[in-house]
Amino acid sequence: MRRLFGSVRARATLGATLVVAVALVAAGAAVLLSLKSNLMGEAGTRAERSARAVASQLAAGTPYDKLSGLDGDDGPVQVLAGKKRLVAASEDLEKISGTDSDRVKPQAPVAPGGDDADDSDDHEEDLEPGEIAGESTFKNGSATIDGDAEDYRFAAIEVETHDRGRLKVYAGAPLAAEHGAVQTALTVMLIGFPLLLSVVAGVTWLVTRRALRPVEGIRSEMAAITASQDLARRVPEPQTHDEVARLARTTNETLAALETSVERQRRFVADASHELRSPIASLRTQLEVAAAHPELLDLDGAVEDTVRLQRLAADLLLLARLDAGERPGDAKVDLAGLAREAAEGRKGVTVDAEPVNVAGSRGQLGRVLANLLDNAQRHARSAVTVSVRREGDLALVGVADDGDGVPASDRERIFERFVRLDAARSRDDGGAGLGLAIARDVAVRHGGTLTAAQGPAGGALFELRLPLA
Repeated sequence: MRRLFGSVRARATLGATLVVAVALVAAGAAVLLSLKSNLMGEAGTRAERSARAVASQLAAGTPYDKLSGLDGDDGPVQVLAGKKRLVAASEDLEKISGTDSDRVKPQAPVAPGGDDADDSDDHEEDLEPGEIAGESTFKNGSATIDGDAEDYRFAAIEVETHDRGRLKVYAGAPLAAEHGAVQTALTVMLIGFPLLLSVVAGVTWLVTRRALRPVEGIRSEMAAITASQDLARRVPEPQTHDEVARLARTTNETLAALETSVERQRRFVADASHELRSPIASLRTQLEVAAAHPELLDLDGAVEDTVRLQRLAADLLLLARLDAGERPGDAKVDLAGLAREAAEGRKGVTVDAEPVNVAGSRGQLGRVLANLLDNAQRHARSAVTVSVRREGDLALVGVADDGDGVPASDRERIFERFVRLDAARSRDDGGAGLGLAIARDVAVRHGGTLTAAQGPAGGALFELRLPLA
């Protein structure tokens, strides 16, 4: 059963069919009850009309054997006197139930003071002689007339006569029409409801199949992409404006982001391998030479290569943590004090800072300032200036040098990993091209930005903007 209804299409079809079935059953029951109530009321109206016609004749003093309503054409009639004493009944009445008396033949009259007199004070409504009661009571029963047995709706009404006392008239109207109409309606429902449910199930199955066809296309294409590992492929986008089309567009955006991330990771691994190969090869050569000729050991060069490897490993580890989504923290950091600490001990670096607080990681923000100062000192001729100030609801840190600056076409490219401009390559003192990439990643993780521009002295100006704490 779980496998049978394991698809969205099957569950949607089942759900729609069940909802329609419940609605049809409720509507059918309401229709049947309303139909039965209306037909029962109509039968009661006919029975009451017949009872009042007989009661009118009795009020006028018509003898029992002259009553026109006892021919049985309109239904069974009984006239009761006293305590359920039958004084008149329809011709050919053979059997009756649902009235106060099940007799079908009139009984002989009683002497004054008998049953009639005993019941004279039990009437609910006081009537004048010749007056008919305004309210009628109704009951369901059955009667057999001339061999035909049927169900009837009986109406009972009282009448006060001049010479015969209080009488009660029962008249019945047949319920055959009511039973037939209800049975016909029930038969139509029992036949029509399954057909209608079949149509609803079939239409829902086809509509959901058509609606979910693009989803199946997306699924099959995603399976093919997973099998081929070709992230350049994209899922088909239907030419609609519904949820499925938005799902396809979002899936393609996710694939594009994944392709960019994987390609970036591949370049990162390749560039890291290339950057690690040079110092490792240099260090190995020095050690091999030292092993063969100890007197030729370049200890300073070996230490320099080791330090370079250590810095590169630290940069790679920090980038890996940033790519993994490491949260920067929410500690309050004084950028002015942090800038002075980063500039301390550096030649030619001046700091102009006002107290500004931001929220984040003190260690990561210190790394950003250190990387910017390293880059500025590497390319400056003589002076580097660090400024810290407020700019609206942001903290602005500027690091400017008096070097040759960064061409406008390269001001975004320098923030890519392992990117070094030609001038930087010729003057670089061992950098791997990761400092600015790390600085921008940290800035973005802190909700800020890092941009490059031309400084006041013609050199490069790096501006770090962070939200105030």
